[in-house]
Amino acid sequence: MTNISALTNTVQTGTVTTNASSQTLSADMNTFLTLLTTQLKYQDPLDPMDTAEFTNQLVQYSSVEQAIQTNSKLDTLLALNVSNLGAQAVSYIGKTAQVMGDVMPLENGVAKATYTLNKEVASTTIMIKDMSGKVVYTTDGNISSGTHEFTWDGKDTNGIQLKDGAYQIIVSPKVNGGEASATVTTTVFGRVSGVASDDNNVYIGLGDAVTASLSDILTMRDDDYFNKNTGSGNAGDVDNSQNENVDTEDKITQTV
Repeated sequence: MTNISALTNTVQTGTVTTNASSQTLSADMNTFLTLLTTQLKYQDPLDPMDTAEFTNQLVQYSSVEQAIQTNSKLDTLLALNVSNLGAQAVSYIGKTAQVMGDVMPLENGVAKATYTLNKEVASTTIMIKDMSGKVVYTTDGNISSGTHEFTWDGKDTNGIQLKDGAYQIIVSPKVNGGEASATVTTTVFGRVSGVASDDNNVYIGLGDAVTASLSDILTMRDDDYFNKNTGSGNAGDVDNSQNENVDTEDKITQTV
């Protein structure tokens, strides 16, 4: 059975944050009411509160109350939207997703990622770390500008097969002396193993150990994508022939 505990942890964190914000606003209104009623109770009968000032304070109270009601309605609309996105995301289960990020799942001894260089560089080092921060594998990468694909067979520097799980890919380009530094962007691939949501977002599980936001998905690929080009430490150019781009309009909807 697929372990999606990472999804559960993410969802719980988001829910706690949302509930805390709502409770803070409600507490502010209750404090305001307490201060207002106490002020009226202990005001000087010979010098009562100015009518204009009293009206102003009532308006402030009304504004806070309306803000709470508005937030409640917005939360309902957001929950409906998230629920709809979650239902749509269920169709992703079993497919391979490409997402923005640098933590990739090693599944059945295969992990895939891409890195994009904004310029040609003198050298590129690709380093793989486990989740404890230990470097388990290093190799040279492509030095030309553009997007390049990297496939790792899950073996460490000594050729020992590592366990499936989450691993971080770090790409470090070096330039010649006097040149401006190069920038690199990484994406990772993983088979979608589950879907979860909180009040604000929808998340997918990649393999058994990696979680990604639905808004970070760049492409969805064929189910057999991991069976292609599985050479050890392969760092070639990207073949987009199997890409199924996520619709731009859908991504905009997901991030609202």
